Amino acid sequence: MTRSFELSQKFYFEAAHSLEREVDAEASRRIHGHTYHVEVSIAGDPDPETGMLVDLGVFRREIARVRDLLDHRFLDDVEDIGPATLENLCTYIFDQLGDAFGRVTQVAIERPASGDKCVLRSTADQSAEAFLVGSVAAGVTGSCRSDPKVCA
Repeated sequence: MTRSFELSQKFYFEAAHSLEREVDAEASRRIHGHTYHVEVSIAGDPDPETGMLVDLGVFRREIARVRDLLDHRFLDDVEDIGPATLENLCTYIFDQLGDAFGRVTQVAIERPASGDKCVLRSTADQSAEAFLVGSVAAGVTGSCRSDPKVCA
């Protein structure tokens, strides 16, 4: 039997942004905020000496570093995010933590108040793809990749 280890940490941040889009355009263009809930997963084999995939203190320290880049910020002004879509936020967090760990397997961001969730999963070659899980409030489901405006 093959064993596979995956370790996750959850955090949240609160931030504001504006967004150019076709649906709900007027409200989206105004500065507004969300509470984002994030879960980051890394995978690999535990170190034979420590028995740990990664020291949780190190993992939490890196999560705190990334959270500080986003929490109570105007996301339109955060360098390297681009338009503050769920997909771009997933990619930003993936890239920030991937530099530290190199084995990030998944970043999921959810906005519970609106029912939106986007999950970015790494593929075998460590590239990443983002997919919309669902938008309950808007009654929309589908792939962010097929229509990025859906995930705004």
